[in-house]
Amino acid sequence: MRTLVPEPAQALRETLTQPRCSLGVFVPAGMHAPTVERRVLNHLAAAGADLFEIGLPHRTPHLDGPAIRSAYHRALRTGNALDRTVRTVEHAARRAPTVVMTYWEPVTRYGPERLARLLADAGAAGVMVVDLPDAAAGSWHQIATAASLTTPRLAPRTTTAPQLDAISATASGWLYAPASAAPTGYRGPLDLDALSAAVRRLRTTSPLPVVSGIGIPTPDLAAAVAPLVDAVVIGTPVVRALDHGPEEAGGLVAAFAHALNARN
Repeated sequence: MRTLVPEPAQALRETLTQPRCSLGVFVPAGMHAPTVERRVLNHLAAAGADLFEIGLPHRTPHLDGPAIRSAYHRALRTGNALDRTVRTVEHAARRAPTVVMTYWEPVTRYGPERLARLLADAGAAGVMVVDLPDAAAGSWHQIATAASLTTPRLAPRTTTAPQLDAISATASGWLYAPASAAPTGYRGPLDLDALSAAVRRLRTTSPLPVVSGIGIPTPDLAAAVAPLVDAVVIGTPVVRALDHGPEEAGGLVAAFAHALNARN
């Protein structure tokens, strides 16, 4: 009997609505040669990544810290960033539901309709534009939806009630509650009570799953955040580990997966 493979958006929804907290793993596209990158994704999926976030390289990623900025700049030196990202998504999406992370400038540079179609054809479940302008949110949501992509939205703690209503109206897939207001790579203390309150606020506003990341550098901290959200995403720790090879990054992801599974 043929096994039916869920559509990408459906597979993402099933991942985020399972009883336990899922583990998302961020990987910048083009950080390694294609053959190495495929091996990286295989290792991370086998180690326990429930979903992938694939970063589209950008020259001025102002919400990211040094590790991810460096990875993006390295990827941009290797050639066509969009083509490399599409190839990365194609492989990642065969291993786990995959959402592309990008800034608005590349979306406008490549063309929203073209970018949405390319990423959807590659198997992406969604595209999260981390600095999506309010004025462009409605049109981007329509374009992505027409391509069968979800549109996860970033919802910082400082978001006002009217802003949150507008974000929720143009979001699908998930709402992202940053664990820290700092750039990615933050390794200081987290206010878990404030994060819990922010997550409750999002759940009151929208039925979408809530995902958290930024400032979750250790398995123990991930386990502490896990009861609050539907998925924890790790990025900078994985990027740093990848400098030492796929095996080390796989071991790190396995440690995070074990911590989440032990807590669930």
